[in-house]
Amino acid sequence: MSVDVSSATVRPAFTSIPVVSLARWRGTGRDRATLADEVRDICHHVGFFYLVDHGVDAAFCDAYFDALRRFFALPEEVKARIDKGRSPQFRGWERIGAELTNNRADHREQLDVSTENPPHEPGAQPPYLRLDGPNQWLGEDVLPGFHALVEEFFARMGAVARELMSVLSLGLGLDDGHLDRVFGERPLSLAKLISYPPTPPGEAGVNEHHDAGFLTVLLQHGVGGLQAQNALGQWVDVAPRPGAFVVNLGEMLQEMTGNYFVATTHRVVAAEPRFSSAYFHGPDLRTRLDPLPLAPGFAAAVAASERHANAGFMAKRDELLAGVDGTRSSGAGVYGQQLWNYYVRSYPDNVARHHPDAL
Repeated sequence: MSVDVSSATVRPAFTSIPVVSLARWRGTGRDRATLADEVRDICHHVGFFYLVDHGVDAAFCDAYFDALRRFFALPEEVKARIDKGRSPQFRGWERIGAELTNNRADHREQLDVSTENPPHEPGAQPPYLRLDGPNQWLGEDVLPGFHALVEEFFARMGAVARELMSVLSLGLGLDDGHLDRVFGERPLSLAKLISYPPTPPGEAGVNEHHDAGFLTVLLQHGVGGLQAQNALGQWVDVAPRPGAFVVNLGEMLQEMTGNYFVATTHRVVAAEPRFSSAYFHGPDLRTRLDPLPLAPGFAAAVAASERHANAGFMAKRDELLAGVDGTRSSGAGVYGQQLWNYYVRSYPDNVARHHPDAL
């Protein structure tokens, strides 16, 4: 598929979040091509969109959020049985304020889980290989059916993400299986199940950041607070929309497209208690973030836009401590290294506890 983006004009900063229907991907070849062009354009100019007609029924989403609420309603001493501090793979439950974003504590409680690939040998090198391994789960006697629902969430969100990868591949002028082939033999995706209390003045439920992975599929449960930042530095509300998921891109795609796609800065400031759950679609830890074979027009479009030409990446821990702005660093080159940088930046105490040789 030949794509010409060289004549694309720089647009004003976005002030709303567009809506994309995945139904057209199941239509004719022309429908698919039109959708791919539309999504490519959105991912270039905005980096966020609402996804409807995604094929995940409302009954599952309701059951999933019911399970999520039941988990967070458990006594703290029960949730602490799977405290993230016990996990060398940074998985499990954490109290409010346990995660750092841009070296500031986030005002949220969460449970982190990931794809359960077999672990590498102890002390594996590079250290990012140590991120493969098990999740922590409460027993069925504590929370019946919870484990199975979270695994179903991974399966359903993974299927949606793979369809979106096909859309993105076609939009970039590649065959629709190109990005899926990049993912390698041991893909590692992540999920966060999150409970936000009202955000105190001057703080954030999660501070401004880029996502580290490939793409994110987010479920919101009726309460707003998510905001995306446009090129003028303005915060645009990404309010919950019935039946819609929120999709945004991570730094992996930004790096592989030479900044044609952007990992848009976002944050959460919650005025009332809020639940959400994010699925971060990711490849094999060893996947290199080499440039995709794109037509020259994509690079020309980046050069023509100050926002794209100057887009950076989340700073590493040592850069933050040295005063580097939070999104002005360089790419990592390998997915696992990018993910490792995130954990070192967000959980320095856990790294020191489990991986002192990697500091």
